[in-house]
Amino acid sequence: MSLNVITKSFNLPDGQEVTIETGKLAKQADGSVIVKVGKTMLLATVVSSKEAKENVDFMPLSVDYQEKYASSGKFPGGFFKREARLSEYEILISRLIDRALRPLFPDNYHAETQVLVTLISAEKNVAPDAYAALAASAALTVSNIPFHGPISEVRVAYYNGEFIINPAIDITEKADLELMIAATMDNIMMVEGEMNEVSEDLMMQAFKVAHEAIKVQCQAQIDMAAEVEKSLIKREYCHETNDDELKERIEKELFEKAYLVAKQCNADKHLRSELFGNIKKEFIETLDAEYAAEKAFQISRYYHAVEKKAVRKMILEDRIRLDGRKLDEIRQIWSEVDYLPSAHGSAIFTRGETQSLTTVTLGSKLDEQIIDGVVFEGRSDLILHYNFPPFSVGEARMMRGVGRREVGHGNLALRAVKRMIPIGEENPYTIRIVSDILESNGSSSMATVCAGTMALMDAGVKLKKPVSGIAMGLITDEQTGKYAVLSDILGDEDHLGDMDFKVTGTRDGITACQMDIKVEGLSFEVLAEALEQAKKGRLHILGKIEETISTPRADYKDFVPRIEKMFIDKEFIGAVIGPGGKIIQEIQKVTKTTIIIEEVDEKGKIEILSADKSSIEAAKNWIKGIVSVPEVGEVYKATVKSIMPYGAFVEILPGKEGLLHVSEIDWIRIEKVEDVLREGDTIDVKLLEVDSKNSKMKLSHKALIPRPEGMPEEQHREPRRPQSSNDRRPNNGGGDNRNRNFRRNND
Repeated sequence: MSLNVITKSFNLPDGQEVTIETGKLAKQADGSVIVKVGKTMLLATVVSSKEAKENVDFMPLSVDYQEKYASSGKFPGGFFKREARLSEYEILISRLIDRALRPLFPDNYHAETQVLVTLISAEKNVAPDAYAALAASAALTVSNIPFHGPISEVRVAYYNGEFIINPAIDITEKADLELMIAATMDNIMMVEGEMNEVSEDLMMQAFKVAHEAIKVQCQAQIDMAAEVEKSLIKREYCHETNDDELKERIEKELFEKAYLVAKQCNADKHLRSELFGNIKKEFIETLDAEYAAEKAFQISRYYHAVEKKAVRKMILEDRIRLDGRKLDEIRQIWSEVDYLPSAHGSAIFTRGETQSLTTVTLGSKLDEQIIDGVVFEGRSDLILHYNFPPFSVGEARMMRGVGRREVGHGNLALRAVKRMIPIGEENPYTIRIVSDILESNGSSSMATVCAGTMALMDAGVKLKKPVSGIAMGLITDEQTGKYAVLSDILGDEDHLGDMDFKVTGTRDGITACQMDIKVEGLSFEVLAEALEQAKKGRLHILGKIEETISTPRADYKDFVPRIEKMFIDKEFIGAVIGPGGKIIQEIQKVTKTTIIIEEVDEKGKIEILSADKSSIEAAKNWIKGIVSVPEVGEVYKATVKSIMPYGAFVEILPGKEGLLHVSEIDWIRIEKVEDVLREGDTIDVKLLEVDSKNSKMKLSHKALIPRPEGMPEEQHREPRRPQSSNDRRPNNGGGDNRNRNFRRNND
């Protein structure tokens, strides 16, 4: 069997070669390609149904990006040892591809379409996600599926004063700006990334640098498709059944009514929805019931188009919005901190009809999230979860776990605040931020950023600067060239508009952004205007946040666990842990603390966690005792561990025992050690010397008490062997009294 393999290559700006190949693998798919850069290889396939299902008026596109563990020579974690549900990272990459592709299918193409991108070979320090959208677009471009592409996507980083396209992972982690940008040959389509307080001008430069690299990648796809016979003629389709007469009647009779409802400028979204719905309801009542039932789907579709046209006309021509605001006006804001008395930090942020209740929880290193991916692995000490329950939009529906939208919105909010959270000694905690959206009418992810900022400061986290976020919208008219950039968009403005551009930042620059375009691209001029308008809105919102809380708490709340660190020589790590963890478990149990120990830079790093400062001090002193080196001449409060005929073994420091010989207990003669000492007694002892050969310690209590007058100093003697009753000499009466006094004093 002969293969018709076609390959095209291009070079990245740094000279690295990227190859696209088709015709070798997965030939039964409508389109399939391999994208290869170095040792990294991605397989992308696309399949689209020949016919659409009845009464579908949207693009049923599904995109999945998955990384195979075998691609990097690893086993999957878990019991079953196979790839299962997509990780959050894979979901985020799937969303990036989806958002870039979706606007470029024909409006009336409604056949179910599935795009799969799989990492089949991975190379260390190469981020494969930067090539995933290229692979997906190439698979579509070489197929016969209608698609207004190609597109491609690159990661652009700003590092050491230079822009780098698709940098190595270690460079990306240190960059001041990191953006994923998707575009066609002509226009930017999608943007997402994080920055270290960069300016709007630097952002625009990044867009342009990325677009130049993307043009090269798009051209390679065009050149490849020209050699693939299947792609030359796109499939014919008819995915909509239309009734032109009905469509014309609905527009003629209902447009003005919809326009008047839009111009009522009602801030209540449920009332506005009801008023728009009444127009359709009244129209249906004028129709024959059987005819109305037959045409129900088309009536809804045609009326939605009329409603959309009316709202867009009002914004473009009258320059007012559905809730009566000016184009750049922000909705009313109110906020509150320390709302939840038992949370480490909490805040409510409400903007218009969008509300977030956000909490912050501070934990230890044990609470870090373990990341076990194919390419990325390690631990994360900052976690942000975004929840969008159905009641927030007045709906009753099943809750079936976290959706892709929640993962994406949470990731954006995380990236917004991430670089403003101190690292190292200034922040010893693992931080979990949870945003519960209680009301939603647009910009809930940006409400999460604002509420998260306030909750962090309420928790006492020494945030470098407060961060706010704003969602920008866009309404355009291709025929007239008119457009309107909208600040702080409503849900309806997002749904009916052409852009959703979220921008977050401090007073000094942008920290994160996310942009989705619903039309075929956006000019740089409009992007620049949107960024400038977003800056004004962002600063306005920051002012409102600072009216509620402007600086972090001076100290954590009383019930927040404190973390104190100490360092020990690494040879003592085993002594602190003990056999099978016995010692460290005992310390934690007795002092009611949590202790984490690890080797860092040839030292033992210990973190002690407790809400009670005295417990931390007790644990610290215990550990200090374990790692302390006994010093000759020092006096120690020793604990009797065991009694022997020749003396008592006593512990002078945790884990450090020595023999207190019977002759060193007192100046008088002691026949039985148990007459004066019991296990568990404490007694002061002096360390006289340490044997250099075997480290045995010579201890004395006698050295700490005055020698009785007239008594000669005795030499240390070996312990006497136990004698039978027949040869035992009688005890001195004074000695017996002295033994009883010693026992009583120690009791």
